[in-house]
Amino acid sequence: MFRWLKHLGAVLAVALVAACGGSGTDLPALGTITQQAQADARFSTLVEALTAADLVPVLSSNSSLTVFAPTNDAFAKLLAELGVTKQQLFADKALLTSVLTYHVLPDKVASSQITAGKAITTVQGGIFKIDAIGSSLEINDGRNRKSRITQADVPASNGVIHVVDTVLLPANKNIVQTAQAVPDFSILVEAVVAADLVNALSAPGPLTVFAPTNAAFANLLAELGVTKEQLLANRALLTQVLTYHVVTGRVLKADVPVGQPITSVQGQTFTVDGSLVITDQRSRRAAIVATDVLATNGVIHVVDNVILPRP
Repeated sequence: MFRWLKHLGAVLAVALVAACGGSGTDLPALGTITQQAQADARFSTLVEALTAADLVPVLSSNSSLTVFAPTNDAFAKLLAELGVTKQQLFADKALLTSVLTYHVLPDKVASSQITAGKAITTVQGGIFKIDAIGSSLEINDGRNRKSRITQADVPASNGVIHVVDTVLLPANKNIVQTAQAVPDFSILVEAVVAADLVNALSAPGPLTVFAPTNAAFANLLAELGVTKEQLLANRALLTQVLTYHVVTGRVLKADVPVGQPITSVQGQTFTVDGSLVITDQRSRRAAIVATDVLATNGVIHVVDNVILPRP
C-alpha cells in the first residue's frame, strides 16, 4: 500500500485511508529493509543470504542505509556464473559477507541523489559507479560487470531499497592483473615487467592508468623507428614513458579535469579536452577510447596512442 501512496499522491492517499475505514494511524507501519525484503517474494534468496551471513541485525538497525537488492533471478545468474550451488555460496561466509555488504551504502541515497559516473563507496569498502543509460540506471561493479536498477526508491523505515537484476561483485584484481587479463594489453604488460613496475602498479594506490593498446605501441615503434625489443631494453626511457601514463589517485571519467594540466607520476603534465583526447608534452594526441575499467587499486582508461613526456 505504501508504494501506491507514494506514487498516486496525497488525494488518492486520503481516499485509500478512507476506504480502509479509519485514519492514517490505522495503516501498518513501514518495515525495516529486512522486513521489506522478507515481505517480497522476489527477495527470498537475498533474505536467505543475509541470514547465512548474520547480516539481518545490521539491516534491521535504526541506521539510515541504502541497499541495492538483487532478485532471486539475479542470484540464479550469479550461481551459474560462478559455477557453484546456493549451498556452496552460503557456506563461504567470508565471501558472502563481502558480496552482500558491497550492496550496502552507509547512508540513505535516493535515485535522485545519485551522481552519474562518480565513485560510490560501499560498506564493504569497495566502489562501484552508476551511469544513466537512456532512462535507466546501470551499475558498473568492481569486476566491470553490469547490473540494471529495475526499481528504485522502495521505502523502508531505516533507509531505501533499489532493486537490481544482477548481483554486484567487488573488485578482485589490481591494475596489473586486470591488464594481464586483456589480450590487447599484452605489450603494455611486457613493458611494465621490463621496467620493473609491476610492484608499483600493484600497490594499494589508488592510481589511474591511461593504458595504451597493442596498436598504440605498434604506432610508437613505427614513430621512433625501433623494434619492440629495443624499446623494452631501454629501461630508463621505458620507465619515463610508462610512469607518464600514471596519475596518483582514482580519477574516473566524470572527474577528469578537462582542459587543466594533469600531473603524472613521472612529473610532467598532459591535458585532456572535452572530447577525451589527450595532448602530451610533445603536442602529440591520443584518444581515450574506453573509460572507467575498475580495479582493486584504481582505474584504467584505454588510449589509442602512447603519450610521451619531453625528452
